[in-house]
Amino acid sequence: MSGEVPSRSSVAQRVFRGPRPEAVPAVIGRACALVGVLDIAAGVFPRFRHSRMHALAEVLPGALGPFAAALALSTGVLLLLLAHGLKRRKRRAWRAAVVLLPAGAMSQFVYRHSVIGVLISVALLLPLLRHRDEFSALPDPRSRWRALANFVLMAAGSLVLGLLIVSVHPNRTIGDPSVADRLTHVIYGLFGFEGPMNYEGNTSWTVAFSLGALGWLTAVTTIYLAFRPEHPAARLTEEDEVRLRALLEKHGRRDSLGHFALRRDKAVVFSPSGKAAVTYRVVSGVMLASGDPIGDVEAWPGAIERFMDEAKAHSWTPAVMGCSETGGEVWTRETGLDALELGDEAVVDVADFSLAGRAMRNVRQMVKRIERAGYETRVRRIRDVGEAELERIRQAAEDWRGTDTERGFSMALGRIGDPSDGDCLIATAHKADEQPGPYGDLKAILHFVPWGTDGASLDLMRRDRSADPGMNELLIVAALQAAPKLGVSRVSLNFAMFRSALARGEKIGAGPVLRAWRGLLVFLSRWFQIESLYKFNAKFQPRWEPRFVVYRASGDLPRIGLAAMQAEGFVNLALPLPRFLRRRSAAARPCSHRLAEHDVRDVRAA
Repeated sequence: MSGEVPSRSSVAQRVFRGPRPEAVPAVIGRACALVGVLDIAAGVFPRFRHSRMHALAEVLPGALGPFAAALALSTGVLLLLLAHGLKRRKRRAWRAAVVLLPAGAMSQFVYRHSVIGVLISVALLLPLLRHRDEFSALPDPRSRWRALANFVLMAAGSLVLGLLIVSVHPNRTIGDPSVADRLTHVIYGLFGFEGPMNYEGNTSWTVAFSLGALGWLTAVTTIYLAFRPEHPAARLTEEDEVRLRALLEKHGRRDSLGHFALRRDKAVVFSPSGKAAVTYRVVSGVMLASGDPIGDVEAWPGAIERFMDEAKAHSWTPAVMGCSETGGEVWTRETGLDALELGDEAVVDVADFSLAGRAMRNVRQMVKRIERAGYETRVRRIRDVGEAELERIRQAAEDWRGTDTERGFSMALGRIGDPSDGDCLIATAHKADEQPGPYGDLKAILHFVPWGTDGASLDLMRRDRSADPGMNELLIVAALQAAPKLGVSRVSLNFAMFRSALARGEKIGAGPVLRAWRGLLVFLSRWFQIESLYKFNAKFQPRWEPRFVVYRASGDLPRIGLAAMQAEGFVNLALPLPRFLRRRSAAARPCSHRLAEHDVRDVRAA
């Protein structure tokens, strides 16, 4: 019967059998994090070591002497550092934990003769060894900026823990040291020197060994991260780019975002037949693809399977940003992932576009006003622009950028005027001034990438801040009017995030929930241009094509959103590196984390 209550024996069997193998990494990761916190507390707070939670805290050494306090802190910090890697099934984290747990148990037995601590260590070690096949994830792309990040975070944490260590022995502290004395003592202790504070009995040794252990951990982990072999972020190789261009030449008409797959800061996986491909970038552990797969639709499942194999091999979170409805259906059918509507892409059919009519009145008046002010426009293919003018355009686009870094990932090419991009369109606005600026009479730029042989997709919009408002409207109209002569029948404009919610929320009869959601989007538009992009696109009376985000679980959405914002350039979590830690520039090459054929087969078999 479906409603039958499970017997006590079946419940007991499930309890003794333990968690499902696929859930073991998450369970062990959480256990390590918990024990790490308790072990740090046992090393910092003297009274805590005598509490009822003492057995839990002693998974690794927690003796009462100076060595025990230092070892408790060291192992606690190391367990916290390993916990995330264990949850993500990282092989190197598993190896470190397998070495660290027995060493901790042995130290605990030697220093405290504690059997309980040894048993708990063994209890945590056994599932690690039994389920070792679950910890097979390969390393993430990494660079040496993490060494600096580790140093900053570890130094800050060591200072906080150090201040606690020197302050939790009030009954054994000689005199009444000030905050400055305590801070000085911590800093001296991290470097292995004696500070200005004094304690009674063995407490001085306990504090000294604990501070020295924190300083040692900070130094060793930073040195290790700075000089370990790199796994560079993926880059598109010349061979990959040639193969992608061949696929786009045959199938590029399917997706307006197809040409953006040629960004050279993306990696690519091809289907076994080579007739389809998925490009991606790994950001904060998220394997982020954009748009639909490139190539023959019938070969998409093979490329998607390779994508998912790569994600599994590295324990990355798979996600797709901005795929079409067809792409979303294939992704969800082949992988079991879910899809959520993200917004709409504005597409203008050139044959239907006209400035006539009441709906286009505002655009028409703005364009006429700017033209009367003396502006003129030029719309050309990149290959028809001279190199000297192209250089001025590149420099102007960089100087007119509103941010320190180039933004864009899913709908931005990231370059202008590359010789291989001769089919791209560029629309420029010019005004003959009495005193030309540093870029001559150039005032605004619009760059479009090919969308098959008869389409164009907007890449970037840049303008001189001193130019009259309306430059973007002027150039979009100019591009649409010149499109027939250039063989372009459709133009994709900007992507409007949550467009349907904004449109429905402002209509009469919208419910309170929809109005509240629209109000939140309008508020967020102060920073992310959600409403302004929608209204700008709507001026040209486009048809709206829905775009979707594909994800594994609802709990992954915040992480995917943050990764997407990092990829698009809205959030920058990287720290500036000193020169000696910066990665040397090199020619594009396959990144070392890409799977060989036998690795893919091993993962698929697992």
